Amino acid sequence: MSRQEMIDTIIRLKKERDAVILAHSYQVKEVQEVADFVGDSLELSREAAKVRHSVIVFCGVHFMAESAKLLNPEKKVLLPVMEAGCPMADMVTPEDLKRARGTYPDAAVVCYINSSAAVKAESDICCTSSNAVKVVRSMPNRRILFVPDKNLASYVAGHVPEKEIIPWEGFCVTHWAVSETDVEKARIAHPGAEVLVHPECSPAVTRMADYVGSTSGIIERVSKSSCEAFVIGTEAGLLYRLRKDNPRKKFYLLSKGLICLNMKKTRLKDVLQALEKERHSIEVKEEVRRRAVLSLERMLSMA
Repeated sequence: MSRQEMIDTIIRLKKERDAVILAHSYQVKEVQEVADFVGDSLELSREAAKVRHSVIVFCGVHFMAESAKLLNPEKKVLLPVMEAGCPMADMVTPEDLKRARGTYPDAAVVCYINSSAAVKAESDICCTSSNAVKVVRSMPNRRILFVPDKNLASYVAGHVPEKEIIPWEGFCVTHWAVSETDVEKARIAHPGAEVLVHPECSPAVTRMADYVGSTSGIIERVSKSSCEAFVIGTEAGLLYRLRKDNPRKKFYLLSKGLICLNMKKTRLKDVLQALEKERHSIEVKEEVRRRAVLSLERMLSMA
């Protein structure tokens, strides 16, 4: 089947299945092109919360599809590639988090959305990189146990000095690989370009950047900036959207290593097969879902 035939079949099956396709900005461009909505984790959570279709095909990684299921227990949520996971999400377990809560009984648990439903169920509120500072600032507790990303925790701590942030020892393997040397080399190679990085990068890297923000924040920064060239310090998939929306501006990837292999597992044929065979259906135990969805709803209520 040709690429165009696959696209035509996906469009037909969407109507037949009453399905909507949601895709993260890190997905490959052909998947972004067939999606009904493309965004970052916060935007996708908001979109998932208001979906009226019977089926959600979530082109991302497992925790994203799982979050959509938490918000839509009566709908069928399909993850085209079940093996598309998130190493950072695997760096915290509900059992470990329960023990940590015992160690810090006065701390509120703020859980990055890059986590399993079981971990969300043990948390007080969820956050994304777009709203982490706002969420932490809103909590009445002075101490915050922030899981699982220590780099995002560090970024938040710098913006909310009145709170004591207790970071988990987790990290994004893709963003963590970016180094200070990468920034130095990029500034030499692209003089005058703004360096925009994701807060999942290390504190050493974020301190050297012109702007630190989520994917939606980076998109907004580019659209409003008078600068004509940008060095992008997040997953390479975002460059497709940036170039599409800003054809007269130039974009360079900060590091060749900014490729999330899990995000790149989903291809057009996988989206087609998910619709054809209704695979792979995401399920969450109701007892876990009832508690986990509260952390998401608390976040969305203040967004």
